[in-house]
Amino acid sequence: GRQNEENEEFLPTGETSVDSYPNWLKFHIGINRYELYSRHNPAIEALLQDLVTQKITSVAMKSGGTQLKLIMTFQNYGQALFKPMKQTREQETPPDFFYFSDYERHNAEIAAFHLDRQVKWICIKRKGEILILDFRRVPPVAGRLVNMTREIRDVTRDKKLWRTFFISPANNICFYGECSYYCSTEHALCGKPDQIEGSLAAFLPDLSLAKRKTWRNPWRRSYHKRKKAEWEVDPDYCEEVKQTPPYDSGTRILDIMDMTVFDFLMGNMDRHHYETFEKFGNETFIIHLDNGRGFGKYSHDELSILVPLNQCCRIRKSTYLRLQLLAKEEYKLSLLMKESLLKDKIAPILYQPHLEAMDRRLRIVLKAVSDCIEKDGYDNVVENDFNADVNTVTTER
Repeated sequence: GRQNEENEEFLPTGETSVDSYPNWLKFHIGINRYELYSRHNPAIEALLQDLVTQKITSVAMKSGGTQLKLIMTFQNYGQALFKPMKQTREQETPPDFFYFSDYERHNAEIAAFHLDRQVKWICIKRKGEILILDFRRVPPVAGRLVNMTREIRDVTRDKKLWRTFFISPANNICFYGECSYYCSTEHALCGKPDQIEGSLAAFLPDLSLAKRKTWRNPWRRSYHKRKKAEWEVDPDYCEEVKQTPPYDSGTRILDIMDMTVFDFLMGNMDRHHYETFEKFGNETFIIHLDNGRGFGKYSHDELSILVPLNQCCRIRKSTYLRLQLLAKEEYKLSLLMKESLLKDKIAPILYQPHLEAMDRRLRIVLKAVSDCIEKDGYDNVVENDFNADVNTVTTER
């Protein structure tokens, strides 16, 4: 019996079995109740590398959703969601566009991943590591240049996708796919002549292995040109939410506040639903999926995104301290983000005015929290999620 156990643990090559797993599987195995990946998981950097370098073996369109997205499968059987470039870095969402008809931006997906996670930062005074928001709730995303002919058209078995390829008058390869918005000859994605830029987001474990629960965001917008949502007209709306499960106990309301800050910094108005892993019940983090509608406007701060924080007046101490740190000159959010984003293959990811907008929005968030503290008192607003004995964030985060 003992002999067999040992054989199960070691492969013939002498590696322990986990070491030989592909990076996407190491990422999946590391997911736990509190985060998608741990702070020092080396598989994440390796996975980001894989997203950019692994051979694409097949491509299919993702069904559902309003805009074209492709599911790409790699040689090591990993999968990722590809969002093609639709706008240049400098373009802003036109002022007359509704949030629900805005383009999904590939660079917003990449920037959201970097904002959500950590960045290694060597400061002048001492070697140290500064984390940006340190939530680790966005699946890894990397930018990649893809050859539309060799890496999409020639490897797809999706006839519907294949049929939408054509050569433009300028002799560029184009395609438009099938979806309910922006999938037509007029909105085709064209290469120069056949390269296209996009974001690749690592897949989460298959739903058959890790079921996810979809929750309606209590502060969801109306998605209507004229109607207002309840939270827009009722200033006491948060009191109502706080009496409704799962917001009446545990950490969920604080998770919503983290997500609110995250979305406000990016200018993302499109958080209509959110997901959690079913296995972990209500005491678990919110997965920050689908961030492509962030970073649409640098010249406008959408204050309505901050309404949940203004109404509820609650925030985690760890989040609050980190935000205060990122407002300091030596740890400036825009500089940390710029540094972090330089590591991506298709850098620069964000136009400089977007980086500056984040610093401006951060000051607005801190002002909102200090207004809350003035109104309700520090202890009623700031939730201490640090362990008293050791200066670490408790697992209650």
